[in-house]
Amino acid sequence: MKPDRSVPKFSGSLLNLAIIAVVTFLLWQILNAGKAFETSAGFEKPAHKMVENSNSVFNLFEVINLHHPLSILILQILVIILASRILGWIMSLINQPTVIGEILAGIMLGPSLLGLLLPGATAFLFPVESLGNLQVLSQVGLILFMFIIGMELDIGLLRQKAKAAVFISNTSIVVPFLMGVALAYFLFESFAPAGSRFIPFALFIGIAMSITAFPVLARIVQERGMTRTPLGMTAITCAAVNDLTAWGILALVVAIANATAVSGALFTIFLSLLYVVVMLFVIRPLLNRVALKYTARETISKQVVALVLSTMLLSAYITEIIGIHALFGAFMAGVIIPDNVRFKQIMAEKLEDVSLVLLLPLFFVYTGLRTQIGLLNDPDLWLTGLLVVAVAVTGKFAGSALAAKYTGQSWKDSLLMGALMNTRGLIELVALNIGYDIGVLSPEIFTILVLMALVTTFMTGPALALINHLFPSEEMPVFKSKAMNVLISFGPSAAGGKLTSMVHRLFGNRNIGLKITALHLTPNTEISIKNARQFEEDAFRKVKEVALAAGIEIRQIYRTAENVTQEIIKTANRGKYDLLVVGSSRPLLSQDETGGKARYFFDKAKCDVGLLIDRGLGDIGKVLIMMESDDEIYLQELARGFNPDCRIDATCLLPLSVPVNDNSTNSIRQIVINESEKSIEQYDLIISSIACYRNQRDAGAAWVDGKASILLISQRDKR
Repeated sequence: MKPDRSVPKFSGSLLNLAIIAVVTFLLWQILNAGKAFETSAGFEKPAHKMVENSNSVFNLFEVINLHHPLSILILQILVIILASRILGWIMSLINQPTVIGEILAGIMLGPSLLGLLLPGATAFLFPVESLGNLQVLSQVGLILFMFIIGMELDIGLLRQKAKAAVFISNTSIVVPFLMGVALAYFLFESFAPAGSRFIPFALFIGIAMSITAFPVLARIVQERGMTRTPLGMTAITCAAVNDLTAWGILALVVAIANATAVSGALFTIFLSLLYVVVMLFVIRPLLNRVALKYTARETISKQVVALVLSTMLLSAYITEIIGIHALFGAFMAGVIIPDNVRFKQIMAEKLEDVSLVLLLPLFFVYTGLRTQIGLLNDPDLWLTGLLVVAVAVTGKFAGSALAAKYTGQSWKDSLLMGALMNTRGLIELVALNIGYDIGVLSPEIFTILVLMALVTTFMTGPALALINHLFPSEEMPVFKSKAMNVLISFGPSAAGGKLTSMVHRLFGNRNIGLKITALHLTPNTEISIKNARQFEEDAFRKVKEVALAAGIEIRQIYRTAENVTQEIIKTANRGKYDLLVVGSSRPLLSQDETGGKARYFFDKAKCDVGLLIDRGLGDIGKVLIMMESDDEIYLQELARGFNPDCRIDATCLLPLSVPVNDNSTNSIRQIVINESEKSIEQYDLIISSIACYRNQRDAGAAWVDGKASILLISQRDKR
């Protein structure tokens, strides 16, 4: 046996302390000896700032560099992100797009609220000298965002649906544009900046009236599960065509506004057309070759990412020097990205989080700092604001709805189309900021138009709800038969397949029948239409496999949602299901699998809720029902409808006043469980109430942490 030559732990610690002490002593000696150079060189110890003012307190702020530009910028970003996330979350609670909360966060942090209530806080957070840095970063975020928006445009969908949607889209632009130009005739003298020309002012007002926010509309359609419906696809196509047309008109207007003469405007338009031709017929084919070569790999190399980003930046640079703004170049660069779902998805994933979460909120706040609601200090100004909103809604809503009706849509779908196309949001703010930057819009009209963008975006959700209420759907979303109606909600595809298999195994082959609806929600509203379709296909893959093998039909529901838990409950309660089945997940700060989201399901659902604690559940042959009191006899009633192929045992941990009986198609036996003999291990699934599970868990029962999967049932009438 070899002797142990390792250094004892205690002696090793002493050795480390000794080394540290020696190093410290030598360092002190060297630094102390080096002070002699200061004396010989004539250095003098500077007087401390405290000596200058003996009555002052130690200036902590100067020491920690609170007023350093980098410190201020970091603090600004932190405050902006927190405010945007909080207000975005609040908006999601009332079924509003999160972008409204982000815009409101910008306005609240600006002079309209924070600057009014706490001017010192605004001066500290957003000093005038820091706004340049904030503007530059916000513009970088906008460039990335417009690049992503360009990638989200489905050119293939435009080719398929353009003929059906082009009339609605063109009408939704022309009608509000003409109304906006006419409105500008009455606004010019009062609201145009000094020295500005009427034509650029009128064209910008027309653009502000006619823009539809494609990204916001797309997210509303996704959140409401309308992406696969004819109305949703038509609305998305109209918004995409609208975006392309509006950005083309906006580029033209900027060229006219920046030109000092007609010849200059014509030259800018010529260069812009030449730029578009080069991008479509030279750069796009080159990028297609790159996409074909690199999408076969597991990931895209850094060189390819650098090439794509360089293309975006070069495109933005060219359009900026041409005179039609860098954002148009970024948007165009996104449009010409190869029409390859995987290539676009990977590129979007690399950019979305940084641009949408970190940089884009800076643009909202920068816009909010420019939006001075206090300037509207006269009733006439507010009346003007109401007039602008009325013109915007009438032109966009009525124009789109009447055009949709003319193409053969029903009144309900036509009105829904009008409500969706009336959404403005972020794209409107981008256009307004461009007009403000080039001196076409005054602060007053800029503020009025920002408020108009907020109002028209905010009204989309309530308008859709009102139209659906006034025109109830003839096709009910719930099953009208007496069949048991089960909703399963899942995250990973494998979990969806397992829940589907369990529900079919337990409740299949019933005399009254079984209807299964599978629900999957993507917890992110900031995804593109193409990515959403891919996510939907991936999510339901296992569900489809189980359904095909079992020979059953399953209704599928896919949506995006900011708050997944709330959306699950809304879906369950609207559909009037008999049972909601979900998988378990432990809360972040607890080990209780029946807490957190699960507790919310138990408390809010209007139907029975089943929570599966999966421990490798496979085929279900033997089922054990755990009962603890008379209140849990409903589990036996539930089991009577189980598949006759399942062997079901029932154990009563306490004496019951109502005996277990087997007057059903299943043979339900009352047994006595002896945990010391590990007799529970023979079961594939244990069914228990929430109360029984919690009591047994607190008592340390072995089956709670055993090998068998557990299905916890919370009965609607017993909660």
